Amino acid sequence: MSYQEMLFTFLGGLGIFLFGIKYLGDGLQKAAGNRLREILNRFTSTPFRAVLAGIIVTGLIQSSSGTTVLAVGLVSAGFMTLKQAIGVIMGANVGTTVTAFIIGFNLSEYALPIIGTGAILLFFAKRSSLQSIGQILFGFGALFYGLKLMGGAMDPLKDLPQFNELMIRVSHHPVLGVGIGTLLTMVLQSSSATIGILQQLYMQGSVTLTAALPILFGDNIGTTITAIIACLGASIAAKRTAASHVIFNLVGAIIFTLLLGPFTQLVTLFAQSLGLNPAMQIAFAHGLFNISNLAIQFWFIAQIEFLVKKIVPGSEKNLNIRPVTLSEAVIHTSSVMAIEQAKGEIIQMGNYVLSSLKGARKYYHDNKEEWHDDVLQYEEAINQCDVELTEYLVKISTAELSPLESQEQAMLLEFTKDFERIGDHSMNIIRYVEESIALEEKQRAKDKNNKAKTTSSRQTFLLQDEDLEKLFDKVLKNIYNALQVLENDDMALAQKMLYREEEINQLVELLRKKYIRLMTKGEGRAADGVLLIDISSNLERSSDRTLHIAKYFLGNKYNFKYDTTNFQYEEAETLPLTNIVDVKN
Repeated sequence: MSYQEMLFTFLGGLGIFLFGIKYLGDGLQKAAGNRLREILNRFTSTPFRAVLAGIIVTGLIQSSSGTTVLAVGLVSAGFMTLKQAIGVIMGANVGTTVTAFIIGFNLSEYALPIIGTGAILLFFAKRSSLQSIGQILFGFGALFYGLKLMGGAMDPLKDLPQFNELMIRVSHHPVLGVGIGTLLTMVLQSSSATIGILQQLYMQGSVTLTAALPILFGDNIGTTITAIIACLGASIAAKRTAASHVIFNLVGAIIFTLLLGPFTQLVTLFAQSLGLNPAMQIAFAHGLFNISNLAIQFWFIAQIEFLVKKIVPGSEKNLNIRPVTLSEAVIHTSSVMAIEQAKGEIIQMGNYVLSSLKGARKYYHDNKEEWHDDVLQYEEAINQCDVELTEYLVKISTAELSPLESQEQAMLLEFTKDFERIGDHSMNIIRYVEESIALEEKQRAKDKNNKAKTTSSRQTFLLQDEDLEKLFDKVLKNIYNALQVLENDDMALAQKMLYREEEINQLVELLRKKYIRLMTKGEGRAADGVLLIDISSNLERSSDRTLHIAKYFLGNKYNFKYDTTNFQYEEAETLPLTNIVDVKN
């Protein structure tokens, strides 16, 4: 086999192997119902449970890097503490050994039939569950077929004097092996791929166990590069999470490199006792290394947390985001309590919505990434609340409810969707601000290139409009008042909201006329239309959503009927708007 053929076969096999791992993980994730993030979010209350969550999720998605990136995102969003994330990362390192054990069974001879079976299910099965199984089988077969190709390409290496000399040097200088494993995993972005290659080389007799183990230790250091990349430009909490991943794997590699002799003897002893094949010996060594590393460092989670806070200084920005807390046990024992629980979480969701719109307003004033990131985090929290509250309220509907409870359950479901949509409007405002800035930059560049007189003498990229400011104020007041009405059944505030809505509609109309006037006089810019039309429209819709709460409580007071089938009011008379305090207060 020529060097070119060796290289091309190896690269092709590597590509199929990596695709197989990714496709297998995606199929397993679909089969698991895409609840992996929820597992990490919910089941990390203690360090031990966090470790278990890390093991389970990594076993399902076949990627410790993927689990770590999920943990980084949850810490960044405020759903998980740094201490919990460290536990998850420790568990992820154990969970990733599953792939090595799968490879150890050496099913390469059956790879093509497995791929064929998977393809049949993928293309011809109608049920999504069977298609997920097909994806799992296809990825499983591709993994082994890629291994077979790589093994065939690497087989001639054992006859190369240069390669044998390198492996002898690694046997005598374990640090060199650690470096090779680290660099190879950094390049491939997959410790499973590096270990798969190592297993093939060891099966062929190209490397000894003494040379293979340091490379295996280096794999664990190299896999941290994904978390490091994921935290670039992220919050301090996310950077600390990535740093804890590096420290855990680096310390483990150092400890076991120093104990290489005894560890090699232990692996050899177990391999002989259990009659393990060469590939399974590497898998066993990988598992023993990660479990032992976990057993050693598990007791020092608090110290690792302290260390990473010293390495990555700064104060974490706390957005006061917490996981949704709902007890399903009370649904059939006390429907009233279940509805109250849901109501409390909807109020919490509403607070996220209020903070999200405030962040969008700050971003309009001062285009800092800080405000942009805040809105993104609140949006993630709002969407999570929406999913969990919707599921919970649907379960409440299956209990025996009185007509009043049934009406309240239906309305809470609608309020959940209202708040979720307001969160979307905040995200829209962020995008419109970015679009406005891009339009203004393009216009200024065009004016400069044409050497024409600019159509505006503005110093800022965005039009800072007083009426748009007033609109932000009034919409934020309506959201805040809606939360107060929901929490305290405050009828005066509900009436006030309806009155303020008229002013909001007038302001939106005023902004539209202002835009037309600016453009007619030649004083407007392309960006102004996005600000005065699109942003004001999203603010108006946000306020409209809050009126469902006001109308619901006022409807109860004035005996309006609420149709829970069509989700609309049957208003018998005009809602009284008397004795309303000045909305400026």
